[in-house]
Amino acid sequence: MIVTPRIFARIAVIVVLGVLLQLSFFSRVMLFDTSPDVLPALVVSLGLLGGSMTGTLAGFSIGFLVDCLMAGTLGGSSLVLLGIGYLAGLFRERFEIHSALVPPLLCMGLTFAAELGFAAVQLMLGVDAPVSTLIVRDVMLKSIFAFFLGWPIYLGVRRVLRPALVEGTRVRRRRQPTVLGA
Repeated sequence: MIVTPRIFARIAVIVVLGVLLQLSFFSRVMLFDTSPDVLPALVVSLGLLGGSMTGTLAGFSIGFLVDCLMAGTLGGSSLVLLGIGYLAGLFRERFEIHSALVPPLLCMGLTFAAELGFAAVQLMLGVDAPVSTLIVRDVMLKSIFAFFLGWPIYLGVRRVLRPALVEGTRVRRRRQPTVLGA
């Protein structure tokens, strides 16, 4: 991805809009007594489209903004989402995306890792929270929600950042005319 000032502004709008939608809408939606977490899927999408540096910076920015707005432990979400963005960007730099299932599967797997990371950071920081088996159910459901929300998020981010994307150009070969009787 080529990051110009206009593209940087688009990424900033995506980050702010994603955080505001998560905190105001998705955190209030309850499906099976669990609310979806779209921020890891957003970070994965930015990492898949922009590479490891873009994914890392987007993950840190989203996490820091969430931590500031939620008045929680500053840096916990930043650390986890930074790692998720880096892993998604590293996947983009090392492998080709050959299937349409790659973005949603990565969203699902890295959301699972992010939720476990959030729990680990909270436990290490000594935040008093009840630990029960329902946490496993919540992590699994959030990962499944990320699978289904990963594709629309990826396509939306891709559409907004289309002018900056560097994709392999497909070279079309001209068909050589066949010579009959030669």
